[in-house]
Amino acid sequence: MTAPVAPAADDGPLPLRARWAALTRASTERTVASGPALLQLAVAVTIAYALAHFLLEHPYPIAAVTVTLSSLGLVLDARPRRVAETAVAMTIGIALSEVILLLAGQGLWQFAVTVLVALTVTRFLSPVPGLPILAAVQASLVSLMPLPAGGPFTRTADAVLGGLVALACTALIPRDPRRAARREGQKFFAAFTAILSSLVTVLRIGDQHTAELVLSRARGTQVLVEQWRGSLDSAAAIARISPFLRRHRAELAEQQTMQLHLDHAARNLRVISRRLSVIGDGRQRPELAELLAGILSATALLGQSIDRPELRPVVRQSLVLVAIRLDPRELTPGQPFAEAALVLSIRPLVLDLLAASGMPLEEARRTLPDITT
Repeated sequence: MTAPVAPAADDGPLPLRARWAALTRASTERTVASGPALLQLAVAVTIAYALAHFLLEHPYPIAAVTVTLSSLGLVLDARPRRVAETAVAMTIGIALSEVILLLAGQGLWQFAVTVLVALTVTRFLSPVPGLPILAAVQASLVSLMPLPAGGPFTRTADAVLGGLVALACTALIPRDPRRAARREGQKFFAAFTAILSSLVTVLRIGDQHTAELVLSRARGTQVLVEQWRGSLDSAAAIARISPFLRRHRAELAEQQTMQLHLDHAARNLRVISRRLSVIGDGRQRPELAELLAGILSATALLGQSIDRPELRPVVRQSLVLVAIRLDPRELTPGQPFAEAALVLSIRPLVLDLLAASGMPLEEARRTLPDITT
């Protein structure tokens, strides 16, 4: 019997070092990306503590600190409404706990009632599942800790102060959410153009296996679309109240329009991917590959136009040159209906990309050949 061959001595350390390097790089990128949020949190919580401690003369303003930190958080969605909802929910939990303490005192059953009431009231008031938990945590802390020297509702006042500081810092010390929106947009464009590039390959060489893989990847673009929309909505909401970001509202509105139409474009891209995976005949389609290559080039420029809006006229011009050729009678004469259907499925994709580049929809429709006659 042949003895098993021992693995090489250096087989293990290399993957381990690579994993550690990847983890370190990811941790560094995450920390750098969160830098503005970390700075905002540190400044905000210091202001909340100072106001409660020195202005209101509360020796231990824990509620002001916890409400400020929890309301702002580290999430990408730092829009004022979310900050206010979190602060209000936590303040309600604290206020309810102080009412129960005032009426029934401290004890085991009082603690149980406090948690139940905080959960029930905030769940009734908000559909967000995490807010009742935050409210119950604050209510529990108030119920279990010794009564403050300041008397009833001292901690409620601290919570209100913490919420106001969080809202003020959202407007006056913004995290420049445009950076997060750009980052999410570039993630979407990277995935979108990669799928388009793979579809060009499928059309050029007729690779059925690649077509099926592309369909699977195309289905995952919706998550990226949603993340981009959330970051843009957050940025627009902050820009409405921040004096430092107000001048960027028009730019953000343009990006929201772009995102809306690219959401539609991503759905149309999935339709094209599905058609190619279903046809499965392995045929080469060089003319359609050339058209999608033109769309790919224009889409890459459209992604760059997030930072360079002056590129959008070039994008529109490139897409119009593709649009005017999308006539199935000329591209697929005498071919089966499946070929014409493939061309027809590309038309709405080009239409949405034109709209995303800033062309009015009606004008974009006029660039496509009339196929009704």
